[in-house]
Order: sequence, then structure tokens, then C-alpha cells
Amino acid sequence: MRFGWRGALGIALSVVLLWYTLRGVHFDEVWAILSQSSLALWLLCTATATAIFPLRARRWQAILAPLGPRIPVTPLWHATAVGMMVNNVFPARAGEFARAFALSRERRDVPFTTAFASLAVDRLFDGVVVLALMLAATLDPRFPADATIFGATAGSIAASAGLVLGAVLVVLYALALAPEAFIGFAERMVRLVWANGAARVRGLLEGFVRGLGVLRAPRLALEVLWWTLLHWLTNALAFYFGFLALEIAAPLSASLFVQGLIVIGVALPSSPGFFGPFELAGKAGLGLYGVPSAAAVSWAIGFHLLSFVPITVLGAWYFTRLKLHVSDLKGST
Repeated sequence: MRFGWRGALGIALSVVLLWYTLRGVHFDEVWAILSQSSLALWLLCTATATAIFPLRARRWQAILAPLGPRIPVTPLWHATAVGMMVNNVFPARAGEFARAFALSRERRDVPFTTAFASLAVDRLFDGVVVLALMLAATLDPRFPADATIFGATAGSIAASAGLVLGAVLVVLYALALAPEAFIGFAERMVRLVWANGAARVRGLLEGFVRGLGVLRAPRLALEVLWWTLLHWLTNALAFYFGFLALEIAAPLSASLFVQGLIVIGVALPSSPGFFGPFELAGKAGLGLYGVPSAAAVSWAIGFHLLSFVPITVLGAWYFTRLKLHVSDLKGST
């Protein structure tokens, strides 16, 4: 697994963001808040947060359905857990590559390029649903419409993210609906600088296009949308259980908005496990609802650690059971 400039940049940015998040917050106050919180509700929060990963595996089954007979959920769950574990312990989001590699290792009928391309669809549906839920949260009368985060209104942040997502959506649909035109153009461009590389690029792009097949099947796309919605509503519910554990007086809709901010935040380069961006976005989001900094930071730290541990342990277990090694992932990253 390579550790290049992206990994170094991510760790440096995480350190800066953690410092910025924690400045002015006293650790003894955070500890007092966490030690007095409800253990039962934290356990419920942890179980609910961990349940999103089997849901993600089930959604992945629908995304890959155009390849032929449906892949059983078990290898998809193994690969999902491995990918999330690698994201939590290695830099530069290596878990995306690990997830695709683990599936292609356990299911030889799924090429790595196809599995990896399907993750672009996976993230696309994530973005659509998370932003839709985030915007839905702004319809709650209790939403602080005039509040700002770092000088920008909450609505403008969601709208800007939506524009970026829309551009990605257009490109992926163009590739899915007119693959030959796109691949032919790519071949011509590659041939200008690498005469012998055109055939290799075509093979890679054809494998990538196969992973986008669900975008050409409306019925399957609706199935993927359903599982994505269930996934993110479950995750938001886990957030809310964490609010309740700390007796944070924020509405359920706040969990949808805070969730969206965190998803946008962790898109930044960061250390393994997204420490730094997660805490900053969580603190900023809860701050919109008038939650004191110490309580908001306590929630972010408590939730992040409790959701981090189970999937990391499960992923490590499957990583060893599949007889994978870190060196196996070098070629794919």
C-alpha cells in the first residue's frame, strides 16, 4: 500500500481540522458529558450504525445485477467490510480499491475494473439521497434557516454540492448510454501520446462501462434507490440515538442535515477513518441548532469511535479469512 503525497496531505489536513474543532473545548467537560450519557442508547446507536454496512452490500448486489445472475450477498458483505476497514486504517481512501479487489478475489467472475466502476454508481446514489435528505431537513420549521457555517448559509452549501453531483451524474449517464462514443474518443486521445496503449485503455473502459449497467435499467435503478434511502435513513437514526444518549435537544431532522454536512466534509482529503473532517462537520452542524460546542464535540467523538470499531474489527476478520495481504492491494492502488 503506497503512502504518497495524498496520504501525507490528508493526515496534515486532519490534524489541522481536529485542532480547529477542539480549540476552546475542555476535555474534562467532554469526558464528563460522555461519562454521564446513556450506555444503552449508545449501544443502540452503535448497532444501528453498523447495520448500514449489510444494507450497502445488499444495494451493491442490485448495482451489479446487469452482469448476469445475481451475486450472493455474502461475498458482497465480506468485500464491503474489508473496504470499510481499509478506509479506516489506511490513507487516501484505499478502501475503495480494496473493496473492489476483495470482491474480484472471492468472485472470479467479477473483474476488478467492473467492480470498481460499480462503486462510482454506489457513490452517485449516496450523493443524490444524502443531499435530498439534507434539503428535506431544511423544510422542518425548526431548521435555523438564517444560520451560517463559515460564512455560507446552510442552503447554499447543499445547493453547491448538488451542482457538483449533477455534473458527475451527467458524465456517468453519458458514459452509460453512449459508451462506444466515449470509448472511441478516449482511444483517439490516448493514441496521440501512447500508440500501443489504445487497446489497453479500451479494455479498461469496457470493464468500467459494465459496472454502470444499472444506470440503463430504470427498474434496477429504483431498487438501488430504495436500498440507498434505507441505508441513509438508518444512518441518520443512529445519529439521532447518539443525540438522545447525550440528551441533545435537536430534532430528528437535524440528523439528516448533520449527516449531509459530514458526508460533504469527509470528501476532503483526510487521515484514515476521516478523523478531523467528521468532528468539524458534526460540531458545525449541531451548532446550527444551538447545541453547545462541548456537547457537539462529545457527540462527534463518541459516535465516530463507536461506529469506527465494529466495522474495522469485522473487516479485519474477513481480510484474514479471505487470505488477503496488504501487498495484494498494491497493484490495484
